[in-house]
Amino acid sequence: MAPSMSVEELILRLYEIQAVKFGSFTLKSGLQSPIYFDLRVIVSHPILLALSAEGLLVRDAIVLLDREQGGKHMLQEKGINLHCVCSLTQLLSVLLANGKLDKDTVDSVHRFVQLNQTQDGAAPPSTKHLKKALTYGERASLAEHPLAKKLFRIMEDKQTNLCVAVDIVDWQKLLQLAERLGPYICCLKTHVDILSVNNFQSFRSTFGPQLNELAVRYNFLIFEDRKFADIGNTVQHQYGGGIYYISDWAHIVTAHAVSGPGVIEGLKKVVNGGSATSSNRGCLLIAEMSSDGALATGGYTKACVKIAKQHKDFVLGFISQSQVSDDPTFVHMTPGVQSEEAGDGLGQHYNTPKEVILGRKSDVIIVGRGVFSSENPVHQAQLYQQAGWEAYQQRLQ
Repeated sequence: MAPSMSVEELILRLYEIQAVKFGSFTLKSGLQSPIYFDLRVIVSHPILLALSAEGLLVRDAIVLLDREQGGKHMLQEKGINLHCVCSLTQLLSVLLANGKLDKDTVDSVHRFVQLNQTQDGAAPPSTKHLKKALTYGERASLAEHPLAKKLFRIMEDKQTNLCVAVDIVDWQKLLQLAERLGPYICCLKTHVDILSVNNFQSFRSTFGPQLNELAVRYNFLIFEDRKFADIGNTVQHQYGGGIYYISDWAHIVTAHAVSGPGVIEGLKKVVNGGSATSSNRGCLLIAEMSSDGALATGGYTKACVKIAKQHKDFVLGFISQSQVSDDPTFVHMTPGVQSEEAGDGLGQHYNTPKEVILGRKSDVIIVGRGVFSSENPVHQAQLYQQAGWEAYQQRLQ
């Protein structure tokens, strides 16, 4: 017979052998989960396996862990009584009390469970951890960064949470698309370093000023997805100079946190010492990515959130696959969105607007090829605007 072990000891042991993991995991369904169960590892730990085997003596149905996603309710409807060694709520409570998890992680798992029930009406006991979803307008009033305030207000006023990524090489066609798509978007995302430029003097005098004029006319923000990742001194020159002078025309840029907070300090120096001001320039930290095998998960994601909280005068949110911070003043933008779940054969995984806004609690859907590669980009933008907004309305309910 297996040695005696309390439920708390069992939970801690399962955590130690990584039978339960916390971070950001892409499930087979494509859903992004903050928790992952891998009970296959208990085969290498006979004491735990024996405990599970002993549980088979219990009549009806027995499981080691009840995930509280509606399975017990479904079995009860079929006349089957489910018995569990421990529940997800109990597991989280033990790990929190023993310093294995922080409250943000626990709340994130509770939210995930609540939003991903397998049986309608079966709510787990974690509902007390949930907060009422705020409107974009309410979050605009709470936001600390002026640019975040502006973005939330644009989204509320135009009834759009759509950002179109115009990843094309012809900068003049980019400007044409920006004018056509302007009425339906909250942001226009660019990759300036893929643009084909023969005359940089003409490009500098035309591209930035015309794009900003369109942004003012149609009330959207310009988002240059530069993904700064070097030391502070280098990104300072990449942002404020070089051949693109990004700080002159882009409201928002992106940055990796791999080099530490110095990358933010370098970007801020350009804003504080240049023609742009901190009120109309900001940064999104890349906390998660949509490509298969991306390393921006777990501890790295948490480090990004920590850096963002320390630099709220410049960081207004995150590029992520799901909500990574409970702070309503941060905006979450999610790339890799199409009308149907799919992939591109190059590691990119696509999710639907409903999954991103309602399921993952992100704020902005970023759509690229689903719009600009279509025969009718305007019509596609309208469809994505509608789908994203409807998902947002459902989330408020």
